[in-house]
Amino acid sequence: MDTLLFYFLIIFGIYLLPKFIKYKGSSYKETSGNNFLGTVFNKGNYGEFLIYNSLERIENSKLLSNVYIPKEDGTTTEIDLIMISQTGIYIFESKNFSGWIFGNEKNKYWTQTFKNQEKHKFFNPIWQNNGHINALKKYLSLEKDVYKSYIIFSNRCTLKNITLSSPNVRLDYRSRIMRIIKNDINNAANILSINEVNNIYSKLVRNTLVSDEVKRSHINNLKSRN
Repeated sequence: MDTLLFYFLIIFGIYLLPKFIKYKGSSYKETSGNNFLGTVFNKGNYGEFLIYNSLERIENSKLLSNVYIPKEDGTTTEIDLIMISQTGIYIFESKNFSGWIFGNEKNKYWTQTFKNQEKHKFFNPIWQNNGHINALKKYLSLEKDVYKSYIIFSNRCTLKNITLSSPNVRLDYRSRIMRIIKNDINNAANILSINEVNNIYSKLVRNTLVSDEVKRSHINNLKSRN
């Protein structure tokens, strides 16, 4: 074997091994359907996995990923992560971005800026998660106000000049998620019974591990709106 190739494989193995151990110790594959390579080499999937892996440590909760909620117009909305506990339903939008992030809750688009001054616009993640929550409200038809919005950014980016006014929205770095969630749960009253938690989970889990046809239809509908 070529020496350079040999060393490359060693380095590659050292890079992947910790990720593989973390992946194998998680239930992420069972809930998302994403295999190991499809997780670590897809930026979006990997950011989602890291959040999922942290949330798995929250006791007395149920966790779902890649949930396709049917909408009244026949399309779907995809929610990255949902955590259900007696204190409410926590909806997570994962943004595994780098660069500097600028945004205002009232603006439709936010900006990702790099050191070379390259800029990219992306849809307001708060609005995006609000859309998820609205679809979830109609789908579940719960009379209680149980929904909590979390926008979680990668540790590789820097949040700059983010303007946030809604008290029911959390926006922060992935490294702080456990501290935030534990604090929020500890300071919240139980508003769902154990039976309600189980029933909500049973209804939502049907919309995970969907077929390729559902995924293609979802992507095509997104493209048609852009």
